[in-house]
Amino acid sequence: MHVPDGFIDAPVSIAAGVAAAGVVAVSLRGARRELDERAAPLAGLVAAFIFAVQMLNFPVAAGTSGHLLGGALAAILVGPYTGVLCVSVVLLMQGVLFADGGLTALGVNVMNMAVVTVVVAYAVFRGLLKLLPDSRRSVTVAAFAGALLSVPGAAVMFTLLYALGGTTDVPLGKVFTAMVGVHVLIGIGEAVITAATVGAVLAVRPDLVHGARGLAAPLKLRVGGELVDAPAAAPAAVPATARSTKPVWVTGLITALVLAGFVSFYASTSPDGLEKVAADKGIDQNVKEHASAGSPLADYSVKDVDDARLSGGLAGVIGVGATVAVGTGIFWTVRRRRAGDLTAASTASTAL
Repeated sequence: MHVPDGFIDAPVSIAAGVAAAGVVAVSLRGARRELDERAAPLAGLVAAFIFAVQMLNFPVAAGTSGHLLGGALAAILVGPYTGVLCVSVVLLMQGVLFADGGLTALGVNVMNMAVVTVVVAYAVFRGLLKLLPDSRRSVTVAAFAGALLSVPGAAVMFTLLYALGGTTDVPLGKVFTAMVGVHVLIGIGEAVITAATVGAVLAVRPDLVHGARGLAAPLKLRVGGELVDAPAAAPAAVPATARSTKPVWVTGLITALVLAGFVSFYASTSPDGLEKVAADKGIDQNVKEHASAGSPLADYSVKDVDDARLSGGLAGVIGVGATVAVGTGIFWTVRRRRAGDLTAASTASTAL
């Protein structure tokens, strides 16, 4: 659903950019509460994983494909504020390096693919968890539902922006029907990928899933006919290997590199939902050439590398590396500092 330059006029694109910048600023502050030294590198990994999986277009209908948007997955794994930042980093890397999604439309894409997907998915996810039993299966089911609804939610947002600033005269009803219809189907793929990924992480390290925190209800004892909380047991010793996030980070990074560097070659080449609707309905009449069309990585291929498999694989690997580096750098900077770190920083500042 990467909107190119020319679909939405300049005033609405600018307004969307201002709104997106405001949400990102709020998310930077909110992410400080979600991130610490352990979570910051994992958030960078989540961004890289989303980048990789977005290269894997899957067929959804005759001549149409879809790909992960990632807002639901990021919000559930690392938190809603950090989730907005994860998808925004991916969109920035795609727009600047790979000429995917217009640069003047970056705000539009952030609102569609980062903000709306996170808000819709996390609201549905948290709402369902209040109704379902406290269990890992409930987390997976809620993740599936949140992801499923987040994609048509993004399609509705695009339709709204098109209604305000579309550069063609296609009837709004046709745009709405086509966009929501195809993105409901894409939402099914989004839901399957999100639920499978969240379920896999829950199976090995449930403590690393932001959306699963605090789900376990305290043990109750009946005393004098009334239920009371049982005394907290002394925490058991946890092996150092269990506390470390390094194995998860390494495994996740290798998985992302394999997906982007090898599996992506077998992805569907059909246009995605927005591209198909734009071509069928004439929304793309005023599309503009991408400002980064001359990038050596444009269209997810490496310039001057003739072998298509090698060119696409190298581009995917470079993209994963760039995304994890930029994302981790941002998240490490905004993370919540430990008391010791703050004291050291204060001391250094006083000495200066």
